[in-house]
Amino acid sequence: QMQLEESGGGSVQAGGSLRLSCKLSTYMAGRYCLAWFRQFPHKEREGVAYIDRGGTTKYAEAVKGRFTISKDHAENTLYLDMNNLRPEDSATYNCAAGYACSLIFANYPDWGRGTLVTVSS
Repeated sequence: QMQLEESGGGSVQAGGSLRLSCKLSTYMAGRYCLAWFRQFPHKEREGVAYIDRGGTTKYAEAVKGRFTISKDHAENTLYLDMNNLRPEDSATYNCAAGYACSLIFANYPDWGRGTLVTVSS
């Protein structure tokens, strides 16, 4: 089972930026679909973005144009650059790895523990 560890969360003001990182324990080798999800209190996980083996990306409508997902094979790390943050982006962000690319959390068997992002108005 692959281990994933997120970092980079924190508190920012609305309009600010953060970069989340997700270190993978297993060499990517282009085998996995990698994704970011977020979870609000008392709600189900929501897909934010994914990047497939070839580098094609997909974003949730709520973050399109503001967030960018990317990966570095040499560093074995997944990133999420978040710009123009809004208070409604405040959530725990988790990275995930799987073989079926989608924004549906049930498709991803491996998860990190999450990193908290808080955006104040």
